Amino acid sequence: MLENLYKQIVMDHSKNPRNKGKLEGDDSIQFPYKNPTCGDVMVLYMTLDENRNIRDVKFEGEGCSISMASCSMMTDLVKGKSVEEAEHLIHLFTNMIKNGELPEDEDELGDALALSGVHKLRARHNCSLLGWNGLEKAIKQHVHS
Repeated sequence: MLENLYKQIVMDHSKNPRNKGKLEGDDSIQFPYKNPTCGDVMVLYMTLDENRNIRDVKFEGEGCSISMASCSMMTDLVKGKSVEEAEHLIHLFTNMIKNGELPEDEDELGDALALSGVHKLRARHNCSLLGWNGLEKAIKQHVHS
């Protein structure tokens, strides 16, 4: 039953992605990212405030339902968070997908917890990590450089 609910959450994010689109403006970070194994692509758009909080985040992309749902979930989760909080969420999500470890506080990952079963589907790891890897690289390149 829980697995069915998770499938519904993933399909909802895939069919009705949150935060899909572009961010315009000189202060907008634009970061293209491609899944090296399957060709799914996305462009991450992000603006930060003066305190290094993610003021807004959006994405555009093409790919499978898992990758697009995961991008939607990720943008929903990190909007309004500090860069440090976003990095913590990236770590939790990556650990869940790669190692099958659920976070102590499962609420931390919100809807993204619905992708926990992807851990068993090794071929789909990079699909679910597309947006998260893009966010991590964008932060490293544009915030920590």
